[in-house]
Amino acid sequence: MAEQSLPVVAEGAATEERPASGQGISRRALLGTVGATGLVLGAAGGAVGYAAAPAAATPLTSVGSDEVMFHGKHQPGITEGLQARGHLVAFDLAAGAGRKEAAALLRRWSETARRLMAGEATGSHDTDVARDAGPSSLTLTFGFGHSFFSRTGLEKQRPVALDPLPDFSSDQLDKARSNGDLWVQIGADDALVAFHALRAVQKDAGSAAKVRWQMNGFNRTPGATAHPMTARNLMGQLDGTRNPKPDESDFDQRVFVPESGTPAWMANGSYAVVRRIRMLLDDWEKLSLGTQEAVIGRRKANGAALSGGTETTAMDLEKTDAKGDLLVPVNAHARITRPDQNGGAAILRRPFSYHDGIDADGTPDAGLLFVCWQADPLRGFVPLQRKLDRGDALSQYIRHESSGLFAVPGGAAEGEYVGQRLLEG
Repeated sequence: MAEQSLPVVAEGAATEERPASGQGISRRALLGTVGATGLVLGAAGGAVGYAAAPAAATPLTSVGSDEVMFHGKHQPGITEGLQARGHLVAFDLAAGAGRKEAAALLRRWSETARRLMAGEATGSHDTDVARDAGPSSLTLTFGFGHSFFSRTGLEKQRPVALDPLPDFSSDQLDKARSNGDLWVQIGADDALVAFHALRAVQKDAGSAAKVRWQMNGFNRTPGATAHPMTARNLMGQLDGTRNPKPDESDFDQRVFVPESGTPAWMANGSYAVVRRIRMLLDDWEKLSLGTQEAVIGRRKANGAALSGGTETTAMDLEKTDAKGDLLVPVNAHARITRPDQNGGAAILRRPFSYHDGIDADGTPDAGLLFVCWQADPLRGFVPLQRKLDRGDALSQYIRHESSGLFAVPGGAAEGEYVGQRLLEG
């Protein structure tokens, strides 16, 4: 929903098609409809989805065969298109566990991820939950929270970019469901494959770490639409229209830490901001179509800017109607989150929607599990969210309920485990 994100709802979502080949990216032509709502619901400018759309939608019968490589320059689960099912899990190291135990855990998790992403069983004690299924675009991504470094005696290796996020006036955060020593993102295009990976990760944690919080989400299944298209969020808006794309010249600069960056162990890594953003759907759905479109700044049917054209037509921020009023309102979410309105700040949104039932008062507990990626949160998420905090029309229809920031190191080479350069460096 956001031009780049809700929280922001995002504007530029990834397409369902996933890029073919390339380190960390699916072997096969990637499936389809990925979106990224931007809700910072995201944040503003850029974010998920990329590959060129295929001529026709991917048949559902082929979903299971799609495989993403575990080893590569970057960790999987960042540049691939949105997956149909997802689990976000944070762990805290157990009392007495330190650097040695953390290294052993990351070694176990990396081997489990490698096997599962290849469509293999975890070993002799596999639960068989995903038996008969293929890889189904499974990805597992691992990150470290701010507290991890003090728990392991690695404070000197803690990145400055991992400093806690500032407080925002719209935050109503539940501390029990925020932050954590370790973070795992699991995504797949099959619910059983995703659950199988979740259970394997939880079992691998053993006595070294315990779950702090877990969130479960979903997106449209690749092949569910007549042709690949930007995904919709639970407000019904196309979400992710302005996500940065891997073929753009500054994509890596925006999303990944350079090889010459500091600290050295974060080379080719990225920073993930994770926000649970509840959508106040009962209030939103009472609005007229025209009012909803004015809040976002785009047509609900096709994602086109209110200034005219198609979904991909550049937004004309100065265009007015016959009365002289701006076609895209000053406080429209899509206007506020545009990179050119925020000093070029942009993020790669890669969210999941969620629905966790109905509250006692009958309101739905539903919204966006917002995940955005950037080379530096101080140049990505933070300036965008501050801008949204000051007057986004969408803010009265969403609520940020949990938050986390994690350093996600680069991908593991053959024979390595994720985070080895930090834990053994």
